Amino acid sequence: MSLKNQNILVTGSSKGIGLAIAKNLINENANVGLHYNTGKEVVNNMTAMHGNCKEFQADLGSKEQIIQLMEDSLKHYKRLDTIILNAGVFIAHPMEASLDDWYEVWKKTLDINLNAIGLITKIALEHFEKQGQGRLIYMGSRAAFRGETASYLAYAASKGGLTSLARTVARSFGKKNIKAFVIAPGFTKTAMAEEFINTYGAEKLLSELALNELTTPEDIAPLISLLCSGKLDHATGTTIDINGGSYIH
Repeated sequence: MSLKNQNILVTGSSKGIGLAIAKNLINENANVGLHYNTGKEVVNNMTAMHGNCKEFQADLGSKEQIIQLMEDSLKHYKRLDTIILNAGVFIAHPMEASLDDWYEVWKKTLDINLNAIGLITKIALEHFEKQGQGRLIYMGSRAAFRGETASYLAYAASKGGLTSLARTVARSFGKKNIKAFVIAPGFTKTAMAEEFINTYGAEKLLSELALNELTTPEDIAPLISLLCSGKLDHATGTTIDINGGSYIH
């Protein structure tokens, strides 16, 4: 499978799942826009090694920087075929926290995991309508369906909203040749999950799985490339679970 001549923007591409996705797309010869907030060195190394990628920095907690990100990527590529909405945060806010501290995490999580996604979606849809096609791939979570632990209420709520958004995009814009998909991982071996693993232990997580090992970013990345290829377009609106059999619905 080759994605040559496809222009694809990946948010949160400097680490974890986003980094694995970006590397896989680069290997499939796509032109890859590498969004990052922090992790500049990683992205710089990738652009130095591969001529088919371009870096874009933006804090997705800022409306102005989100708009600039989209303007810059569209100016550079002229046409975007797929946008992969991967960037997100996973921050604990236990019930024991003060009301102000708890709510600050709630707001930050919703701003980055949902509000930013909504704004990018709005801009993307306008672009896709003009060019006559496009794909949006949303990085959701098992938490949207199974729920999450009490310390991650905001995270679960944000991923539930994201999933509903993606399904609505698929239903509302399919006649305009715009497709939307949700990838819903369970716990994945990334730096973002380290705090949870350190608190609850890897053995607890493994006990929930049907398989013998935790999902890795490299287990997820090939599916994204397949979706970008157009070979699964008739699965638009679908949520694809990649959680090691820890939640089956």
